[in-house]
Amino acid sequence: MLDAPRLRALAAAVRDVIALPDPIGQVVRGSTLANGITISQVRVPFGVVGAIYEARPNVTVDIVALALKSGNGAVLRGGRAAEQSNAVLVSLIQRAISSVGLDRDAVQTIDEFGREGASRLMKARGYVDVLIPRGSAGLISTVVQESTVPVIETGSGIVHVYVDATADEEMAVNIVKNAKTHRPSVCNAAETLLVHRDAAARMLPRLARELVAAGVELSGDESARSSIGDVASLAHADDTTWATEHLALQMGVRVVDSIDEAIAHIDRFSTHHTESIVTQDYASAEKFLAEVDSAVVMVNASTRFTDGGEFGFGAEVGISTQKLHARGPMGLSELTSTKWLVRGAGQIR
Repeated sequence: MLDAPRLRALAAAVRDVIALPDPIGQVVRGSTLANGITISQVRVPFGVVGAIYEARPNVTVDIVALALKSGNGAVLRGGRAAEQSNAVLVSLIQRAISSVGLDRDAVQTIDEFGREGASRLMKARGYVDVLIPRGSAGLISTVVQESTVPVIETGSGIVHVYVDATADEEMAVNIVKNAKTHRPSVCNAAETLLVHRDAAARMLPRLARELVAAGVELSGDESARSSIGDVASLAHADDTTWATEHLALQMGVRVVDSIDEAIAHIDRFSTHHTESIVTQDYASAEKFLAEVDSAVVMVNASTRFTDGGEFGFGAEVGISTQKLHARGPMGLSELTSTKWLVRGAGQIR
């Protein structure tokens, strides 16, 4: 919904992007060779960024602001549910950029062409330099499989919070509640709670009570159900539970015997988005940070902080779960490529 508070927040996000340093021309690295030639690697725009996304018309503004700030044009395909909102937003954006001397067609929408437009966009190699899908796992999978344009893959979020044996109870309750209930429909909301067996008896009853009071439907393995007892009624959890991104007030709970078992569970079921450990043990924290292979790995913090705005990027194009140059929240630098500038004085090889 684009009500007045949301529009003010969008405007503030754009101003935040404006205030960020211009990434174009930034020197990533450089050196002078033994023969006197100087080399430097600098950031350059991709050129034309395509985006296919669902609902949330605020994404239209976020993507355009980041694309323009990083020197790119943008071709947008939004979801049908927000088609009219997106049309108004794009018309305002085009009017705004043309008023300061930019080509209004630097930002375009192909919403009017429906699915055929999206299909053509995915095949526009040579016209579109990179394509970014943002939305459901189904949408992302379709774009990755069908596109001939290079894709930066954003990801769904089967996100975990692991409560270690030494975790502080108050901290654990606050982090788990925030990670699950603050905004359950987004990709950085926690879907699975892992609890060390040594912490289960003293913490799980309260964790379950607080989550159920907040409207969360819990399911768990046998150990979790036994630890929680009569505090809450838990449905039986299985591999389907652990492999599901609920995007709702639902959560799976599993008791593990060790941090290694927690990491193994995450390795098997995670979509490599965000994972967090709650612990007072330095060695456990460092082990978790080192061994969990996700885009964002946290210690003693809510997974809801995986966000471009929270990371100081002003906004985000999406959260990448791949392992190419862009991983995690994608801001300005992730919408750039690089080129090498070589300056000589007649040297030959």
